[in-house]
Amino acid sequence: MKKMIISDATMKQVAKESRLSFKEKIELAKLLDKLGVDLIELDGIKDPRIDALLIKSIVAAVRDSRIAVPVDLLNEENIEKTGAALKNARNPRLQVCAPTSAVQIEYLLHKKPDAMLDAIRQTVRACRALCSDVEFVAGDATRSERDFLAKAIETAIEAGAGTVTLCDTAGIMLPSEFAAFVRRQYDAVPQLKDITLGVCCANTIAMADACSVMAAMEGAGQIRAAAHTNAEASLASIVQILTAKADVLDVSVGVKATQLGRINSQIDWLCSTGKSQPSTSESEYDDGTFLTAHDTKEAVAAATVRLGYDLSDEDTQKVYTAFRQIADRKEKVSFKELDAIVASSAMQVPSTYKLDTYVITSGNTISATAHIKLTKNGNTVEGVYIGDGSIDAAFQAIEKITGCHYELDDFQLQAVTEGREAMGQTVVKLRSGGKVYSGRGISTDIVGAGIQAYLSALNKIVYEEEIE
Repeated sequence: MKKMIISDATMKQVAKESRLSFKEKIELAKLLDKLGVDLIELDGIKDPRIDALLIKSIVAAVRDSRIAVPVDLLNEENIEKTGAALKNARNPRLQVCAPTSAVQIEYLLHKKPDAMLDAIRQTVRACRALCSDVEFVAGDATRSERDFLAKAIETAIEAGAGTVTLCDTAGIMLPSEFAAFVRRQYDAVPQLKDITLGVCCANTIAMADACSVMAAMEGAGQIRAAAHTNAEASLASIVQILTAKADVLDVSVGVKATQLGRINSQIDWLCSTGKSQPSTSESEYDDGTFLTAHDTKEAVAAATVRLGYDLSDEDTQKVYTAFRQIADRKEKVSFKELDAIVASSAMQVPSTYKLDTYVITSGNTISATAHIKLTKNGNTVEGVYIGDGSIDAAFQAIEKITGCHYELDDFQLQAVTEGREAMGQTVVKLRSGGKVYSGRGISTDIVGAGIQAYLSALNKIVYEEEIE
């Protein structure tokens, strides 16, 4: 029985259709990994600072699924940066995507057929030099000239591609037509039998699922689907069909069919609303991972990367020193505690903004309102905002004062002492330019602690922007 490789493209689809936060994208990748998809496809690197960090963070968060990232044709710098971002991934994959229809070759890339073949050859070779797993993706393959498509596939295989994926970009083929198309490729390129043939079908006429299954019957070994999209084959449908007809198709899938409904509903919720479900989805900190006094500075540095930080060598040393002081006194240091250590130890800067006063008005019959006064360079600046809650109103008021919006990556609250007058500690993580900045605040008032933490993180961003 052949193992069918399931490649999920949800991360690519939600990047086009909606705006998930950095943390929500990592949460989505973790859900797909938990579901058991073989490949998680990501967008390529456009902004080196932001996109490369996202890839590194997902690589650190994912346990079993392989990560596939596309590269730009004939762009050596892009290929090297993509390879570097995937350096720590288990079984990473580089994708070389190229149009193969005459219209797209000439009008999108302004190349002649021979030049396109040369671009495919050089790019696949460059990727193969960095990564043992290279996939060639033939865009618009079903509308390509037969002879050229065969040459493109042969060129990619000879250059080192171990997987060739054929895309029905138009998505208007009937299942029988797509099956015949797949058979023709096997006849035209005998080398396809020695590698993995993948398919990707658009769902224009709601035939993507059926066409993908027909391709599997003709010998395809990989199907691209998506857990949350109407544009491609449905991951849930493909897995259900392949599982129910495993004996007929002589294939097996690694996706956990018993958890499919529950996890898929979490993915739908996350992608539709842009908000995770803390009651059901796995927390970033509850996986049992911890550090001890025996861990090296390199291990602590790797843990900070997993939390989303990109620390300098100096800040890494500060964090490690603070970590050792705590680790020497207790058996285990959790990732949540390490987050607080980073917030209090790394990148301590002068305070551009200082809290003067704040007034919060809230109740069960009125909306929460925050009136905050800050001082900047000796001058008082203030703002008022009505929010969904006290914390939201306070943070929005600060944004109104500063005129800057930064993505709130995380907000944590925990008790430091016990009793009615217990001290509360908050950690706020803001993201700017793909980098995480964290601040810590301590107070008997939750809102006050949150404002202190927010300003601490904000001052770090402002300080670094002024230096740059």
